[in-house]
Amino acid sequence: MNKKTIRRGLIPYLIIFVFMFFIMFFFDMINQKINKLTYDEFMKAVNEEKVTEVVVTPRESAGIYQFTGKLKKYNKNEYFTVTVPYSNETISKLYEYQEKNNFKLTVNSDPDSSKLLLFLYEFLPMIIILGAALYFITRQMGSAGKSMDFGKSRARLNSDTKKVTFDEVAGLEEEKEEVSELIDFLKEPKKFQKLGARIPKGVLLVGPPGTGKTLLARAVAGEANVPFFYISGSEFVELFVGVGASRVRDMFKQAKQNAPCLIFIDEIDAVGRQRGTGLGGGHDEREQTLNQLLTEMDGFGANEGIIIIAATNRPDVLDPALLRPGRFDRQVTVNLPDVKGREEILEVHARNKTFAKGIKLSNIAKRTVGFSGADLENLLNEAALLTVRKNKDAITMTEIDEAHDRVLMGPAKKSHKYTDKEKRVVAYHEAGHAVVGIKLEGANEVQKITIVPRGTAGGYNLMLPKEETYLSTKKELLESISGLLGGRVAEEFIFNEITTGAHNDFEKATKIARAMVTEYGMSDLGPVQFEHQESSVFLGRDYNKTRNFSSQVAFEIDQEMRKIIDECYQKTEKIIRENKDLLDLIANALLEHETITKEQIEYLVEHGCMPDEDGETDKSDFEELSYEDMNLEDLKELAKERKIKNVSKMSKEEIVDALKELDKE
Repeated sequence: MNKKTIRRGLIPYLIIFVFMFFIMFFFDMINQKINKLTYDEFMKAVNEEKVTEVVVTPRESAGIYQFTGKLKKYNKNEYFTVTVPYSNETISKLYEYQEKNNFKLTVNSDPDSSKLLLFLYEFLPMIIILGAALYFITRQMGSAGKSMDFGKSRARLNSDTKKVTFDEVAGLEEEKEEVSELIDFLKEPKKFQKLGARIPKGVLLVGPPGTGKTLLARAVAGEANVPFFYISGSEFVELFVGVGASRVRDMFKQAKQNAPCLIFIDEIDAVGRQRGTGLGGGHDEREQTLNQLLTEMDGFGANEGIIIIAATNRPDVLDPALLRPGRFDRQVTVNLPDVKGREEILEVHARNKTFAKGIKLSNIAKRTVGFSGADLENLLNEAALLTVRKNKDAITMTEIDEAHDRVLMGPAKKSHKYTDKEKRVVAYHEAGHAVVGIKLEGANEVQKITIVPRGTAGGYNLMLPKEETYLSTKKELLESISGLLGGRVAEEFIFNEITTGAHNDFEKATKIARAMVTEYGMSDLGPVQFEHQESSVFLGRDYNKTRNFSSQVAFEIDQEMRKIIDECYQKTEKIIRENKDLLDLIANALLEHETITKEQIEYLVEHGCMPDEDGETDKSDFEELSYEDMNLEDLKELAKERKIKNVSKMSKEEIVDALKELDKE
């Protein structure tokens, strides 16, 4: 906030203060009681020594003295006043009486002798009152003027002193290469014009929310060191027709005055949707706004040096005229980061955070499949908040694990209590997922199982793919369906009844099965795509689907889906039946510990019991496992045996490093 803004903010308070002062002064004057005395009455009071105070104000121009004072019997706000002809003898006599009767005497200067004092005395109160009234009237008129200022652009000029650069944009190497040409053009446009090259007038950034589209646009402006206007698509559209078009014109007018510059329009699909579609026809105001935007980008006016970057996660609903060459010439897809990109993003957000020794961001990146850049930033922030809440000095894996669960499922509901039966059902349900995941090669790998309620789930099973791939085979999809059905199968096998706990599993399994039949061509119906998402422009995402088949084919699709689900269900039943001991082992471990990790599950599978079940540590067990494969409790016991200090305060990575150092010695 600058000094000018501060001064403007103080003026109303100053005026109010002065106004209140005069009101208090006015009320004080009203409460005063003034008695008018004659000169004889005044002199009688003086002689009787009843006068305690006299203030003399000469008014030479009027030929009088104004005496004001108090008598002994007067109250606090009670005074007398006497008017005496102007004469030097009057003052001389008054001084004589004052020496004789000992009352307080004060003689003021003549106010008429100073024109400035006279002006202040006569007119200043009126000027202040009129000035305050004028200020508030003009303020209201200004607000009324602003309320009618519809056509002004709402685009804001980024005036941040700290520029965003490509160093702060991690995990988007190819995307940064795509937009680097824009930076070169903004810095040296003549180099491109010399060869007759035309830089794209508009670049459309497409990708899921939180992947860094806005950050990438800000980095382009920061690298080029040019003005950066940013606005949301919804800020163009108002109630009155023509306002949006006026704002577009004003925005380009401001941009031309600051060229070369960048204009960033976030969520452009709010104004750039297809025209002439939807129920009941198009929206006149939105369409006029889009028409004006198309005209400004088309080049009828001189827009040299102005580059528009827009972002959306719904490119399918944009008007084709907006995407043609000469407008948004280039589309840059900003996808979710892979494991390498996630590690780079974590490194950026970890710069101002303190981590315990041994924390490896690469391990966190492997466990956060499907996380966007915003999710990763939120993960580390939640971990930092949990660390502060526990009064720790550094972030450990315990806080990161908890933050990971909070981001995915919400905070743990530790106060929620199961009945014993519910707890057993949830434990076997989650154990069923784990058993199928362990026994099927194509199923996702179990990372963590918990029966602690989070969000709307009574428990959850964190299962991640063994490797991040762009393609999925038919076998992998079928085994993923089997893994999703493992919870229901385990419930039915153990308790001979079923619950509502598998509804989300069925939703995911059915979605995969239908996609295999209608989109991927992975059924007996052959390699034919029967459905594709219509994504209606005004009716919302996935309101309906385009179906290019008869009712007979629809029946066959349903049969194929049921066939896939039934075959996977039977396969899952066989796995659960053949591995009942493992199912009981994992379920009982969950009932006892509530949460078990990948390392503990692997130990269960190999040894048939949880680590440290008898409270003692057998060193021969550790010789079969590497330090990284051991669970935290085993590592602590081993570290204590080897006389490592402060083990209870160390993370798993710190204990592993300490043990390896001892091995080297």
